[in-house]
Amino acid sequence: MDYRLLGRTGVKISPLVLGTDNFLNPTPETESVAIINKAIEAGINLIDTSNSYAHGESERIIGKALKENGKRNQVLIATKAYYPTGPGPNDRGNSRAHLVKACEDSLKRLQTDHIDLYQLHRPDFTIPHEETLSALNDLVNQGKVRYIGSSTAPAWRVMEGLMISELKGYARFVTEQPPYNLLDRRIENELIPMCQAHGLGLITWSPLAMGMLTGRYKDSGSLPPDSRAVLRGGIYAERISSNAISVGLQFVELAEQMGYSPAQMALLWVRDQPGITAPLIGPRTMEQLEHFLPVLEMTSTAVMMKACDELVKPGSSVANFHNTSGWM
Repeated sequence: MDYRLLGRTGVKISPLVLGTDNFLNPTPETESVAIINKAIEAGINLIDTSNSYAHGESERIIGKALKENGKRNQVLIATKAYYPTGPGPNDRGNSRAHLVKACEDSLKRLQTDHIDLYQLHRPDFTIPHEETLSALNDLVNQGKVRYIGSSTAPAWRVMEGLMISELKGYARFVTEQPPYNLLDRRIENELIPMCQAHGLGLITWSPLAMGMLTGRYKDSGSLPPDSRAVLRGGIYAERISSNAISVGLQFVELAEQMGYSPAQMALLWVRDQPGITAPLIGPRTMEQLEHFLPVLEMTSTAVMMKACDELVKPGSSVANFHNTSGWM
């Protein structure tokens, strides 16, 4: 397998990362543990989670699985903080008070003494960036965190963080985790070139565009009852549009013509874009995971990439996967 360097670190990760947002929401715990074990067996060595996934239960399941299989030292754990973890005014955001407590709580649930990659789940424009970075730097110096990153932040905010770290001698962001798929390519305009110029790894989310690139949605007026758009509604439903569905169905036809399954080609397209370290896969079932795993060894072609560019022009979008960002 072609393991890739994670930003400017010496750490190598698999070209697919296991995302765990579906654990207990809706994937049962037993199947979630089995998915972790299967992914590790296949060579995936980075598991991504958040303290907000299933109210912290995703972290608990990961900690339990790695304790039982004894493979904690074979994998990297990435988790995040920002979203509310309680009713209090300080139980959220990127303040020192919240990040320090959130990190301690995540360590307990994960049953580990360190987090390999600790990420700001969203930027917090109400808190001075210096305070946030100082807190993260302390967590690194204490050995509780190895590396830090951010998620779904504008390019200027990530760049500002790099500059502050340089000036203050703080730990430096090594990754950014934005949404990226064929239906929303806007990070190609500024974020990807900035990350390439400054040596940040890019671990991207929603490579299948919530299933629109697999033909899951046929009509924006009649959504599958077991889809995220229906089960979770809100921001998930807002991403579905007639235009995006139409392009998604054209992509399905293209994948079939080229001999790929749509899901595999959607992952392969993201995996092999310039500047991308690895896309996140978030299987709901073991069957889905097993369908994704062959992409670890697949090879993209220039013909495939060109055909995808003709569907959605580089830097453009037909769906809004930044609708959770709070800034776009």
